[in-house]
Amino acid sequence: MLKVQNLTKSFGANTAVDSVGFDVDRPAMIGIIGASGAGKSTLLRMLNRMTDATSGLVEFEGRDVLALSGTHKRAWQSDCAMIFQQFNLVPRMDVVSNVLHGTLNARSSLATMFNLYPNADIHHAINILDRLGIADHAAKRAESLSGGQQQRVAIARALMQDPRIILADEPIASLDPMNAQIVMDTLRRIHDEDGRMVIANLHTLDTARKYCDRVIGMRKGRIVFDGTPAQLTTGVARDIYGADATFSEAATSTAIEALETEAEKARHVAEAAL
Repeated sequence: MLKVQNLTKSFGANTAVDSVGFDVDRPAMIGIIGASGAGKSTLLRMLNRMTDATSGLVEFEGRDVLALSGTHKRAWQSDCAMIFQQFNLVPRMDVVSNVLHGTLNARSSLATMFNLYPNADIHHAINILDRLGIADHAAKRAESLSGGQQQRVAIARALMQDPRIILADEPIASLDPMNAQIVMDTLRRIHDEDGRMVIANLHTLDTARKYCDRVIGMRKGRIVFDGTPAQLTTGVARDIYGADATFSEAATSTAIEALETEAEKARHVAEAAL
């Protein structure tokens, strides 16, 4: 379905993504992990065409994504929806209108200017919100919702595009653990129930292990691991984050726990009891 070959992005003398390549032959839930600055966000933005690649190839079902322009590029961005860490909602606009913004690429300039939506689209937006458990908030301003609720609104907006691929750039980095779990459960359910490909940049190893079918590890712009969650050993994690890593880059202590053996965990518990 998706083929990426020698994908590179340079900013002057700095190379953010360096000759990255991977293939996806079926819809899957894929986690991309790595330290800050590893090139994860730049990679997703190139896949969506928000950022132009310096060189390389991206193909989806034989279509040359990097060669698309104009209406064809906008159609691809509808097929390949983005979800952001900071939600990117219009704070003072009501929730359902934010969701309806997922149809902007398919609407005329006049309809967009006057904020006009067909009744069928409005009902569809509410149905999506209901599916995600937040239909009761449809008429509220987006800014009045919690962070987890706002991220589900952002997911609903992406679903409004009816995308083939959902790209999620650090979707839980700004959320507390409870809301992070709700958002990840939602993304996994969308993959399972809809058969959509989901590619998510994630900070913690345990999240990647729990939710993803496949994990790609990046370091300094290159892919250094591509395998199953079960193959994420301590040695592999150190290849991704660096041999001297303290794992502060992994954002939470759960990343450290993911690297410890069961015996070490038991020893920590015993020491705490003393």
